[in-house]
Amino acid sequence: MGVVKRHRYCHDELERRKWQNPEAILLDIGLQSGFTFADIGCGEGFFALPAAKIVGQAGRVFAMDADHDAIARLKTNAAQERLSNLTTQVGEAEETVLCESCADIVFFGIVLHDFKNPSSVLTNAKTMLKPHGRLIDLDWKKRRMELGPPLEIRFSEEDAVRLIESARFKIETVKDAGPYHYVIAAKPQA
Repeated sequence: MGVVKRHRYCHDELERRKWQNPEAILLDIGLQSGFTFADIGCGEGFFALPAAKIVGQAGRVFAMDADHDAIARLKTNAAQERLSNLTTQVGEAEETVLCESCADIVFFGIVLHDFKNPSSVLTNAKTMLKPHGRLIDLDWKKRRMELGPPLEIRFSEEDAVRLIESARFKIETVKDAGPYHYVIAAKPQA
């Protein structure tokens, strides 16, 4: 299995929306109509579904997760919302490249710390990105709080930056994304 252990950080989407607004985050990272967006470790589509709405019919969303049940629920929700621009795939992020040089944004939504081999996941992300595309890592701050995964598996901002740079990315920004998370934006280096 590609993730060490998928942690469940909240009970449902409505509860999660109290402390995290996916549309605001996606717009803040620069997602726009016509983009191709790859959501790696997408779960049930907390970010993938709103991303499909933002990119519109001229864009495309790839959503991948190792959890068959989560992908099944995402497919059902996408069909109910008539989102024909969303492609789902069950797969291990360490072993799966969804497309080559096609994505404007490869997105890790509070999941990079869960992978067994984050370095190979980042290498695959680089393969998926267009030359001027962006890698986005949204993750939990490494401090004690009532939400989120155990402190010992979280990446600090500094550790995440080092990991991303070691995969040959150039860091553009590191900033807060609300009280619990940070977001790192990076571009691939040649």
